[in-house]
Amino acid sequence: MAKSDKPIVWSLFAAGGTLAALLAPVLALLLLLAALGRPPALFAYATMHAFASHWLAGLALFVVIALFLWHAAHRLRITLHDLGLRRDREVSVLLYLAAAGGSLYAIFVLLRFWSH
Repeated sequence: MAKSDKPIVWSLFAAGGTLAALLAPVLALLLLLAALGRPPALFAYATMHAFASHWLAGLALFVVIALFLWHAAHRLRITLHDLGLRRDREVSVLLYLAAAGGSLYAIFVLLRFWSH
């Protein structure tokens, strides 16, 4: 029986989707308040900087960013297939490489942020 990478992809997709379902309404509300000129104190630069400076918060930011990217890559792959693009192997390689690249870039930015 041939080995498949589907469990890995599906687990990242499911985790990203679950996280998006939990966080998206909160993020939408916070951004709506900020757009209306009533940003919460949470958005103050000093507060955000202090939050992101802690290693555990940085790890949480990385997990959120990476899982959102993997979820988006898989969702886009399925959408392109539904729209008639049938080159699944090429599309999946491109999209999953983009998600991996974005995840690595998030690590790079967070490490650079902590070094200052």
